[in-house]
Amino acid sequence: MELEQHLENVLACVQSNSNTLERFQKFERDLLNLQSLSEMVEYVLDSQDYFDLDYIGFCLIDTKNDIQKYLTNSKFDFKHHPRLIFLEDKKILHSAFGRFINPYLGAYKSSKCADFFVSEKYKPASVAVIPLIRRGQFLGVLSLGSFDSERYVDTMATNFIEHMTSVIAVCLENNLNYEAVKYESFIDPLTGVNNRRFFEQRLSEEISTVHRNLVPISCLFLDIDFFKKVNDTYGHQAGDTVLIKVADMIATQLRHHDTLARFGGEEFITLLNDTDEETALIISQRIIDKIRELDVDVGDQNIKVTISIGCITYQPIRNTVINVEDISETLIKQADDALYIAKDSGRDQVISSGIISK
Repeated sequence: MELEQHLENVLACVQSNSNTLERFQKFERDLLNLQSLSEMVEYVLDSQDYFDLDYIGFCLIDTKNDIQKYLTNSKFDFKHHPRLIFLEDKKILHSAFGRFINPYLGAYKSSKCADFFVSEKYKPASVAVIPLIRRGQFLGVLSLGSFDSERYVDTMATNFIEHMTSVIAVCLENNLNYEAVKYESFIDPLTGVNNRRFFEQRLSEEISTVHRNLVPISCLFLDIDFFKKVNDTYGHQAGDTVLIKVADMIATQLRHHDTLARFGGEEFITLLNDTDEETALIISQRIIDKIRELDVDVGDQNIKVTISIGCITYQPIRNTVINVEDISETLIKQADDALYIAKDSGRDQVISSGIISK
């Protein structure tokens, strides 16, 4: 009888391990097939039920805020993923786990674990905190937690977990490299804001989104007044400094989910999400006022500039079929037309082309 019970227990253990292995293998296959950093991060954070865990968290080392920038550009929803934690450097890892940052499995200890788990009402009883390492570089930490005190103990085998985190590290490195290349291709090298290519791609995406959600979107075309005179009077290096300062000032007046791009020369263009015409005009006037107050110091010279803005708003209509490309072209053209009216009628002002409803 005891032998039969023992065999049943062994078979149950084998079956459990087999099921666990199948889950890990499916998780890895799905992970390797994802197309972006944001998809990967969401997939890992949302796999809590998949592994029957009470907590899964991601801690990523982001010394220059590049990862947050990439995720923001991908419209990652940070609010719905509070268990994504960013670390400024590796100091926390070294202080908690030593110089070589070995995995920690066992009871939850505040001294070791607090920085890798968001503050929640109920702390896990046992945890696995596994470093993500690729090519000798620490990329972050995967934090797993359970209310079962026996789920993770320091004597358990970690083959499955370490193999899984190795795959996660490979995927993370690959996605970060891809995002870096993509980001560079979409950035204006002088001002550091997005370029025209990025804007046109984002505009098409946003038009589709606002049409589904039936919320307005506004487009601003901005042009620095008398910029040629700045270059002729102070030189092109001074002109470059003006472009950089103006771009920075415009960016400070926008929300993180708005889009700013250098369209070409001294022209910029912005996309204001969920923004009606009235609000777009208020934002435009605020930008104009801030640029008017801007001091650009170049050597012993102080340069003052103004800016003109053309505005157009798109208000989608329920149950209509739209041509995204046509609306995109119309928004840019009508914002540009309004900009020229603003410049022809005195500059340093905003003119609206009104509202497009389709």
